[in-house]
Amino acid sequence: MNTPENPQPFLSLRTAVVLLIAFVIGTVMGVLTLLTGAPAAAAVAVGISSAGMSIPDLHTHIR
Repeated sequence: MNTPENPQPFLSLRTAVVLLIAFVIGTVMGVLTLLTGAPAAAAVAVGISSAGMSIPDLHTHIR
């Protein structure tokens, strides 16, 4: 089996950091929504949407 000398990473470091921070933001928002007494489905929806909405801003601000 031949392996390449310098394999390319699956994600760049910048992409990994942006996605990790978006995941943390989504998790925090989902947990906070759940703690307010909202249904679990609403908390999941808030978490996913807040993570998705934070990605463009994080992409802009992290260099």
